[in-house]
Amino acid sequence: MERQGLLETGQKITVTEGLLPSNYYYTIDPSLAMSANIPFRYRLKSREGVVASVVENARGFYVTAEFDEPEVDTGKSNASQ
Repeated sequence: MERQGLLETGQKITVTEGLLPSNYYYTIDPSLAMSANIPFRYRLKSREGVVASVVENARGFYVTAEFDEPEVDTGKSNASQ
């Protein structure tokens, strides 16, 4: 997200899905923020979510949104070594 105040925590959002040759990407409507490229195996099934946080850093504003989706197995272990 480029400007402060466009989204706030707890706000309901809808996303539009875009397709690239090997990934998907999502845009929070109406063009408020865009996701990174998402591999096919992590494709969203729902198009409505809720803003969980908006964080500002040196590169801009980062929006985290939550969607009612099943957990996805990333294949990574959380165990300490």
